[in-house]
Amino acid sequence: EVQLVESGGGSVQAGGSLRLSCIGFDYSISTYCIGWFRQVPGREREGVASIDSDGSTSYADSVKGRFTISRDNAKNTLYLQMNNLKPEDTAIYYCAADSAARVLWVGAHTIVVLTTTGLHRLFAYWGQGTQVTVSS
Repeated sequence: EVQLVESGGGSVQAGGSLRLSCIGFDYSISTYCIGWFRQVPGREREGVASIDSDGSTSYADSVKGRFTISRDNAKNTLYLQMNNLKPEDTAIYYCAADSAARVLWVGAHTIVVLTTTGLHRLFAYWGQGTQVTVSS
C-alpha cells in the first residue's frame, strides 16, 4: 500500500510563498495520477490541483496562475508550489494518489479518478495533511 507523507506547510504573510512536498513510500507513484486538496475545518474538502499519469495538469480557478503542481519521479515526490498566497488559502493541505491514469474534475472543486471501465471514484491513497496559514 502506498504511503504518502506531506511536508512544507507553515505560516506566511500574504504575498509569500510555500512549497509543499509529498513523498511516496513503499511503492513507486511515478505513473499515478495525483491530486492536491485542502480543507478548512467545518467546510468540505476541495480540490486544488491535479496531474494525470501523462503529466497533464489542471487547477482550481482560485489558484490558477499562483500554484504549480509537479512531480519528480526520481525522488518519488510530488510538489505544490504556492506563490502570492492569500489569507483564503489557509487550510490543511493533502496530497492524494491513485493508480488510475486520469483524473476527472466534477464541478469547480471536486477531483475524482476515472477508471478504465468509465466509472469514477475517490483517490485511493491520502497523506496526513500539512497546515498552511496565511496572515494578512
